[in-house]
Amino acid sequence: MEVLPLVALVACSAIVAGAARWTRVPAPLLLVAAGLTASYIPGVPSYALDPHIVLPLLLPPLLYTAAVDSSYLDLRANIRPVALLSVGYVLFATVAVGYAAYLVVPGVSLPVALVLGAVIAPPDAVAATAIARKLGLPNRITTILQGESLVNDATAITAYKVALAAAVGVSAGWAGGIAEFLLASVGGVGVGLVLMVPIHHLRKRLREPLLQNTLSLMIPFVAYAAAERVHASGVLAVVVVALYLGHRNWQVDFATRLQEEAVWKMIAFILESVVFALIGLQLPVVLKGVAEYEGWDAAWYALAVFLAVVVARFVWVFPATFVPRLSERIRTREPDTNWKAPVIVGWAGMRGVVSLAIAFSVPISVPHRNLILFLTFTTVIGTLVVQGLTLPPLIRLLRLPQRDAQAETLAEAQAQSEASRAAEERLAELLAEPENALPPPLAERLRTVMERRRNAVWERLGEVNPVTGESADDVYRRLAGEMIAAEREVFVTLRDRRRIDDEMLRNLLRRLDLEEAAAYREDAA
Repeated sequence: MEVLPLVALVACSAIVAGAARWTRVPAPLLLVAAGLTASYIPGVPSYALDPHIVLPLLLPPLLYTAAVDSSYLDLRANIRPVALLSVGYVLFATVAVGYAAYLVVPGVSLPVALVLGAVIAPPDAVAATAIARKLGLPNRITTILQGESLVNDATAITAYKVALAAAVGVSAGWAGGIAEFLLASVGGVGVGLVLMVPIHHLRKRLREPLLQNTLSLMIPFVAYAAAERVHASGVLAVVVVALYLGHRNWQVDFATRLQEEAVWKMIAFILESVVFALIGLQLPVVLKGVAEYEGWDAAWYALAVFLAVVVARFVWVFPATFVPRLSERIRTREPDTNWKAPVIVGWAGMRGVVSLAIAFSVPISVPHRNLILFLTFTTVIGTLVVQGLTLPPLIRLLRLPQRDAQAETLAEAQAQSEASRAAEERLAELLAEPENALPPPLAERLRTVMERRRNAVWERLGEVNPVTGESADDVYRRLAGEMIAAEREVFVTLRDRRRIDDEMLRNLLRRLDLEEAAAYREDAA
């Protein structure tokens, strides 16, 4: 692709995504609509999705940003519903949707229909995360949807490979399919486990923020490529590494965290915007491939497959929600639920760019390839538009319980109070040592800095500590760092004890990071 069309795509996508923030419509929906509209404008170049670009170059960073921002503890607490959706539902949808297509579309063999089923089985990670953030869903529902969307791509890609082998006549049978699935899943998790500790150790050892961020940008691609190299799931490798690094992110230098947050927010914004715009822009490419079918026939096939996708999700979600609760152990361990939560989860199964990328990777030799591409496109558009537009009013209609802002504020205040006490105790210990002597004004400033939480102009004093040779300002900044470290450890301990959640931990750590950055800033002169 030429440079100018690519720049125009990024720029226009960013403008539409930015404009979406002024509306109540989630950005993915406006971007898809803009892409569909632009595809009819004369002179707009063709933007065909290349699976060799989307899967190895766009998918890893998108998964990485979603996983880093996810809560490992919340995902672990909801591992059963997440696994039932990310693995069980995807396999069920592959068979159910594939069989429905086999019954509806004349001349399509069952293996080819299962290829279609695997292609459109996984809900999209980007769509689920973006819309969940916009709607402010309850924490547990958001965790389940995010967890599902992080893992289900690996299941779908593996199921697609098995179905494709059967469609082209080189299937190794059920045993071969199960073996390939185990290799992809266990191998992907294994690669992630092998990489996560050395990568985290390297992140802690590097002291230069620019090098740290360069490493951060490489992590998702390294994890994905390493797993794919051994025929394992690159998706799972990226997710495992990202979850570990996100859970341990507090151990990295504060300057790195501040820069990483800004860099990855920008990357996620650009990639998400481009991805959804690309979905809409595929219309001309897709329509060219179905010219051989009668218009009404193709429309009927598209409607039938879309309905099969929607119905199959509800058929799976309700039993998967309530049947396990027949176990007293599960009822005791998990919070009570009602019919409203599975309705939201069932209706939130939007498909996205991964399904289209897989569809474009179907070999030309596979029968009905163009129809597979068309039905994938219509299903993606249908779920994004129909479900995406109706999900907000559905949530308002069901009146789901909102997050208790007062309770969260109280928990945050209690956490800050405990952390401040720990910092004050640490300061008292440090000031009692001769090498940490400070003029009274600076000592008093250290005692009150937890309460004021604002930027201050640090005075550079020329006095030198006779023991360490540091200036008073150097000692002040060092002691400020010790106090902040004490607070940071308390916040992490409270997170690990589940007294505050990961989102609150990130907010509290960001405040500390900004204060530490202010204390360690270079003199403007």
